[in-house]
Amino acid sequence: MFNTTICSILGIEYPILQGGMAWVATAELAAAVSNAGGLGIIGAGNAPADFVRNEIRKAKELTTKPFGVNVMLLSPFVEEVIKVVCEERVPVVTTGAGNPGKYIARFKAIGTKVIPVIPSVALAKKMEKEGVDAVIAEGTESGGHVGELTTITLVPQVVDAVNIPVIAAGGIADGRGLISALALGAEGVQLGTVFVCAEECTAHNNYKEAIIKAGDRGTIVTGRLTGHPVRMIKNKLAREFEKLEDAKATAEEFNKLGVGSLRAAVVDGDVNSGTVMAGQISGMIKKIKPAKEIIEDIINEAKETLKMVNYL
Repeated sequence: MFNTTICSILGIEYPILQGGMAWVATAELAAAVSNAGGLGIIGAGNAPADFVRNEIRKAKELTTKPFGVNVMLLSPFVEEVIKVVCEERVPVVTTGAGNPGKYIARFKAIGTKVIPVIPSVALAKKMEKEGVDAVIAEGTESGGHVGELTTITLVPQVVDAVNIPVIAAGGIADGRGLISALALGAEGVQLGTVFVCAEECTAHNNYKEAIIKAGDRGTIVTGRLTGHPVRMIKNKLAREFEKLEDAKATAEEFNKLGVGSLRAAVVDGDVNSGTVMAGQISGMIKKIKPAKEIIEDIINEAKETLKMVNYL
């Protein structure tokens, strides 16, 4: 029923991609999502190449299905990570924080699908010209680094502007969100926050519980002055960031406060002084479940939602 074009391109059962979240999206989570019929993605973040290679090989041991790697183009190790991804012949690469143009030919040469995350129509059109296979149109509702446009306004404009498949991201956590994205013209969805609360996710339980306890107004965007705003759960660190914004602090001051804070939250479980990146749909997440159950619940709810729409 939900076998869209993106399913055929990526060789997956359901049009559901898991976000490539740094420190969160490890081989265990990626493999679990892929085994459940979606596309699991390893988050390279700012990790060195050897770490990424180990995660890729671990994923290969845990699943025989397609999976991907998210490459952060601003990483100091990006060149080495690209080399590893090519050597390991990863089926899919998603990219963030930059233009993957100069790497596309290398990926295409080995059959790797390239899907950049984009925040605007202009960048989507540029990526299409560069020859990417699809784009992920990510709205400001998402967790982590965000743009300005909402998902519901960004996705249809991107769909109208390009001839390649568009994947919707930001503010999607259930079957209703999947149907909404498809109605906007997307060929699939990328989910991040909901998969943080998968049993297979290795993030600290404190991180998961912080998301589960968050309400509809539980997140805040910080760091707009730096040009790289981040959506996170409100906590002590978020209040410190707010103070820096009020004082019109420099990017260096923001970076100094934030360095190591994501790892502190994800790995060490410090959800007070660490950066708990999460989207606005945190208030919809009520419990920790296996990745397979998360995907099955989304698909079943999507089917029920379609019945309701058809009835109306």
